Amino acid sequence: MAITPGVPDRKAGTTPPGEGRGFELALLDRGAAVLQQHAPLKGFDVYVVGFHCVKGEPDLQMEAHHYCKVVNGEMLQCVLFDGNTADANLIGIEYIVSERLFASLPEDEQPSWHPHNHEVFSGELVAPGLPVAVETELMGHLVNSYGKTWHTWHSTPMGPHPAEPLPTGDPMLMWSFNREGEVDSALQQDRNRVMGTDPEPRKASRARYLDRAHPQRGVRTMRDAFTGTTPTPGVVDAEDGQP
Repeated sequence: MAITPGVPDRKAGTTPPGEGRGFELALLDRGAAVLQQHAPLKGFDVYVVGFHCVKGEPDLQMEAHHYCKVVNGEMLQCVLFDGNTADANLIGIEYIVSERLFASLPEDEQPSWHPHNHEVFSGELVAPGLPVAVETELMGHLVNSYGKTWHTWHSTPMGPHPAEPLPTGDPMLMWSFNREGEVDSALQQDRNRVMGTDPEPRKASRARYLDRAHPQRGVRTMRDAFTGTTPTPGVVDAEDGQP
């Protein structure tokens, strides 16, 4: 049964090793639920699902479930999981800022932030459970925005790489896809099939925002790492003017 009505389950990528929960831990949980406050976690209720790859490593791709909090009109903070069920693994974080806030960042900081226009106009980024019209309005606020994403755990298989049973190694800076055909087709088709997230009606609906789209920095960062790709309408690199 789905955790959220109308949203299909996406199971966690791996189950971490470890012994069962002890009686003392169960009591601690019960006491924490009654006696402690969880204010910082309130408001992480904007749910979107997209795809990331490791910056500079096009074969390291995975599906990411974002639970985001609207900080204000120009910033969101997101915690990332590998699924949407109660046993989903926490795999990273993402900060999302407006074009204006991105422009205020130091020049040497900006290369850590990926552009979002392809995710919006390709239909790859989805908000499961929302009617397309409502989802489209949400995506309109992400046009020209940027994200900074760190993954701490690759808990699902990625190309030739098996799932890691525990979060090992250094956090990895993730990147966005910026042309059609960059996301692994099997990965994308599986998400769309299970979750009912056909990109075609989303592309058509979101096209109303194409006149808002500005060239973005970072579109060309991994352009040469993929082959057989095609441009996405509304997605242009700010430095060379190319899609």
